Amino acid sequence: MRIRLPLFLLALCLLLGGCAGAPEPVPSATPTPSAAPSEAAEFALACYPAAGFHPITGENRTNLALAGLVYEGLYALDQQFQPEAQLCAEGVQADDGLSWTFTLRAGVTFSDGSPLTAAEVKASLDLARTSTLYASRFRDITGVTAGEGAVTVTLSQANGDLPALLDIPIVKETGDMPLGTGPYVLTQSGETWSLTARQGWWQGEALPLQTIPLRSIQETDDLIHAFDTRDIALVSTDLTGTNALGFSGSFDTVDYPTSVMLYVGFNVTSGPCRSAAVRQALLRTFDRASVSTVLYASHAQPAVMPISPASPYYPDSLEEELAYAPQQAAQLLEEAGGGRSLKFVAPSGNSARAASAELLANGLTELGFQVELRLLTWSDYLAALEAGEFDLYLGEVRLTADFDLTALLTAGGSLNYGGYADEQAALLLQQYRAVSGQGRDLSARRLYQRLAEEPPFAVLCFKNWSVLTQWSRISNLTPTQQNVFYGFAHWSIA
Repeated sequence: MRIRLPLFLLALCLLLGGCAGAPEPVPSATPTPSAAPSEAAEFALACYPAAGFHPITGENRTNLALAGLVYEGLYALDQQFQPEAQLCAEGVQADDGLSWTFTLRAGVTFSDGSPLTAAEVKASLDLARTSTLYASRFRDITGVTAGEGAVTVTLSQANGDLPALLDIPIVKETGDMPLGTGPYVLTQSGETWSLTARQGWWQGEALPLQTIPLRSIQETDDLIHAFDTRDIALVSTDLTGTNALGFSGSFDTVDYPTSVMLYVGFNVTSGPCRSAAVRQALLRTFDRASVSTVLYASHAQPAVMPISPASPYYPDSLEEELAYAPQQAAQLLEEAGGGRSLKFVAPSGNSARAASAELLANGLTELGFQVELRLLTWSDYLAALEAGEFDLYLGEVRLTADFDLTALLTAGGSLNYGGYADEQAALLLQQYRAVSGQGRDLSARRLYQRLAEEPPFAVLCFKNWSVLTQWSRISNLTPTQQNVFYGFAHWSIA
């Protein structure tokens, strides 16, 4: 979605579950807008040389974004979170679902001309399993073995959508800058860095630029100044995240879907939300459209179930059934009976989330609830969740690209603060995760129907993130959560 805006805030997300990378430094105050921009701007990108460029062990988001031009994975994910074979020619799941064998694409070379081998794939995946960036998605992987032109991944639990987790950059370690198989090579000349189109890229597509200069950034103020003066062509950001940075001037904004979910969690062990009937009524109580379009300035997509609406497995059939309907909700609540006093906790550090909590609390009050809304500091908020001192809580989490709900639904799950325990939902989740191919759609519908009957939480929306570009300079962008430079060969750059 392309939006033209005169002013916005740049932010990095603070997630309940865990971010894909550590945030870059943020200033203590919003900087003063910079001087008038230069007219003679070239297409250049920012980098933080002091932070390092390793695409697996690195933690700087700006540098990690550049990895999409230098490195490739066994798979790449499109804007619908569907895996596309990249360095992998074929992936085959074993009959028992507990292993996958991935045959490598022939003819792929690293930037030094050496061929891609199974040993490098194994080494990269093993490194990812222990990295801050990727370890959480690999919790079910028990081993990776390298064969002749193929790697085998073994699992403790079947996962029919494992390829969606294997967009990990495959690297060749050199003791210095790891090499990649992608279209560009990261080069350094003295204090100057650049991306240079490589010879022999296996995809062979023509690239829009042969050289991309990189502007060295040391502090966040430098990034703001570089973008304001058009010294760099684009930045990638969460416009509604925490720790906002100020940008001035006019620019284009291209949104792309993420797996970051905003939801209202229920305490199902005590209070009014012990009743499934009350929880079912609450699903129809929350004005998702107002949260998404007004409070999140359309940088979110309303959703009724815990999977992005961009996914082909999103249950459109439940949209109307669970839509915002306060009169129906009031009737259901009347039939359910029970107490009408609710303790609602939310974190105070993000203006959009805090405003969302207030909007939702006001809606509940109009339905006759006595709502005690507590906006808490992050540490107090987490303490309240851990202690179960809530009836409702406002949560935000970045799910993995296979939309695994294990941490939220299973007993003892790391994000199951409400004590949800439904054996049928757990079984349906296990079946959904295990199946691949055509059976996945049916399995997904069964799971989400059960979550409508026995709700663990109420989904509000999935956030969009954004690429900001200088006005009318770049077109045909197709960014994804995993790679803002997805489809870069097809970009048009003025």
